[in-house]
Amino acid sequence: MTSTTELTEPASVGASAPTTRRPLATLAFLTPGNYDDAYPELGLEETLRLFEAGEGLGFDGAWVRQRHLEHGVSSAAVFLAAASQRTSRIQLGTGVIPIGYESPFRLAEDLSTADVLSGGRLQVGLSAGRPPHVELIGARVFDGDWTGQDFSHGRIERLLDNLDGGFLGDETTVIHSPGNIQRPRLQPHSPGLRDRIWYGAGSRHSAEWAASRGLGLLTGNIVSGETTDDFATAQLAVLDRYRESYRGRGAPRVALGRVIVPTDGADRRTRSRYEEYRASRIERTLQPHGERRTLFARDLVGSADEILEQLAADPVVARITDLRVELPYEFSGDDYLQILDDVATRIAPELGWDPERSRAQDAPDVADGGAPRW
Repeated sequence: MTSTTELTEPASVGASAPTTRRPLATLAFLTPGNYDDAYPELGLEETLRLFEAGEGLGFDGAWVRQRHLEHGVSSAAVFLAAASQRTSRIQLGTGVIPIGYESPFRLAEDLSTADVLSGGRLQVGLSAGRPPHVELIGARVFDGDWTGQDFSHGRIERLLDNLDGGFLGDETTVIHSPGNIQRPRLQPHSPGLRDRIWYGAGSRHSAEWAASRGLGLLTGNIVSGETTDDFATAQLAVLDRYRESYRGRGAPRVALGRVIVPTDGADRRTRSRYEEYRASRIERTLQPHGERRTLFARDLVGSADEILEQLAADPVVARITDLRVELPYEFSGDDYLQILDDVATRIAPELGWDPERSRAQDAPDVADGGAPRW
């Protein structure tokens, strides 16, 4: 896969703006990686098998959330290193790593190691700002008062500098190790990883910053309302700001996430459970929340035909070519398999995605100086 995502031109920013739908080029999924507190190995193994199943279905990418103090993947780099040994083609993503808890140098080492093991298949999503649960674990992570820590975009910029692979010191600086004299830099150096870094942005300001650094944009079911109460209008404004501000190599890269739960392959009891899940989450979509006026998109739950109709009416979906299916936290491994199968066989092909083309692709390379598509 050698091309990069380009955004289509909108007639206007509003949710009702007419758009021309481009074929879906890549299809990925994002899983929470749940497990039982007493048997984490079973849940992590189940998630590894889900990655294998996704590759078999032709998915282009498999992403995992990084979560702390919860029953989920707490070290995305370690998990994806394991996943790299169970898969051969599918891109392996983190969505997202809160950079506030991380050492930019040590994280770069871990990510580079996992990327080398995967053959260059990592897609690294990051977020900045005050990390979750910091009131509980800040004193265990940082020396001194955690409230004085730098949680800004600067930590990500330091990570990017480390991934660039520049040598430390000057031309005369060398380090000695058994049987080896070398110029020092972060090891292992994985060329191309710097071009596969993404930023999870829910506001126009964050999207502008990501674009100015040439990062890919991850955007999903949560966005800052800022000047509007309409989710699609707000998200289109984020996409427009990102596109206008992009300073990276190649074309802007946008991966859109949506919670998609098709019911076609589910039995009656499971369909009822899916509907209860959908209904329980409608209220949060009805108004903005908090000081940032956070807006939530509605989950897409129903038959493949119903979901396709909703996707066709979504002006944001019409503007992207890279889609991530976000799997709900509450569901089981069997539910996830059924959802992915229905998406891959009943929904994505109707959006122009070709699973046979995806299965035939090897690990992506870089074309025209741009970042590889995942």
